[in-house]
Amino acid sequence: MNIHEFQSKEVFALYGIPVPRGIVATTPAEAKTATQELGGQSVVKAQIHAGGRGKSGGVQLVRSPGEAEEAAQRMLASNIVTPQTGPDGAPVEKLLIEELADIKQELYVALTIDRGHRGPAILVSTKGGMDIEEVAANNPEDIHTEPVDPLSGLMPFQTRRLVRQLGLGPAVAGDAAKVLSALYRVFVENDCTLVEINPLIITGDDRVVALDAKINLDDDSMFRHADLMAYRDINQEDPLEAQASDLNIAYVNLDGDVGCLVNGAGLAMATLDVTNAAGAAPANFLDVGGGATPEKVANAVKIILSDPNVKRVLVNIFGGILRCDIAGEGIVLAYKETGSTVPLVVRMLGTNVVEGKEILGTSGLPVVFAETLTDAADAIKQLKV
Repeated sequence: MNIHEFQSKEVFALYGIPVPRGIVATTPAEAKTATQELGGQSVVKAQIHAGGRGKSGGVQLVRSPGEAEEAAQRMLASNIVTPQTGPDGAPVEKLLIEELADIKQELYVALTIDRGHRGPAILVSTKGGMDIEEVAANNPEDIHTEPVDPLSGLMPFQTRRLVRQLGLGPAVAGDAAKVLSALYRVFVENDCTLVEINPLIITGDDRVVALDAKINLDDDSMFRHADLMAYRDINQEDPLEAQASDLNIAYVNLDGDVGCLVNGAGLAMATLDVTNAAGAAPANFLDVGGGATPEKVANAVKIILSDPNVKRVLVNIFGGILRCDIAGEGIVLAYKETGSTVPLVVRMLGTNVVEGKEILGTSGLPVVFAETLTDAADAIKQLKV
């Protein structure tokens, strides 16, 4: 789960990480008033769940309350398109009006999971304020990585080494080390998958301040964090993914026209790979799960069918905990409730496969059966759409 910048800064503040003074606004008038409270000048920041706002007009320095009102009017009436949003962009419903900062130096700091290390790692760079992807591609030597043992946690010698790699002098080294330690606590105690500050600034009077903030949370841990669940902004999520999440269905929306209904994450990935190899494009990743009921299967199919890009459906079920007859009942239920005529290719194997195929075969649905996954992918490719 992603949260907004202003929410991330609220979390930072709880851990003692310095952040600029900011006020959330939802109307141009509120942006104007907030700028007045901040001394007549501010930075107006669109609050969306995507990076790259600055290059897309989502961050603007204003020199008067009137300018803030104009900037807010423009941002709140738009969708901001960045490389992380897709072509439709993300709607702007909230703004962070923030005090101006006296920037002497910009740094980059992040915590994420390092697959090679199989644990958390801190990344730091003196190239703060830039797209870290560009730095990684063009100057990877400018990014320093410090793996952290999850059992012992971030040790003082590691923070000192990171501060040294950032080239920070004695005036700010101690405060910078405290920020790194606090950032690690944010990451671990809130079950984060990413915590990022870009930039972490050194001010003219040698203060260390998180000028930006980004926190991504592990969806599977949210039952432990009811307070953080309050930060969820459904309007920033893909509507189908949000619906699936509420139904406890693993679903990711993709760009193709082949809706995929599968049980098991590994089988779902294999299904997408084989479908692509056959020259067809999957419209989604969907794992309906092992203990699904006919109603849950039906809900999953209805999510697939509600995607206007879906022109054909590929079902790949390996009957085990989820029996093939249960899957068949759910599919028929979804098609009857939606009245859909989208053609189906079904590959079933395992528990109650005969019953499952009989349910589908006698349902009147436009269904084609396949024996293997390769046969199913070929059949999907041959369907006229």
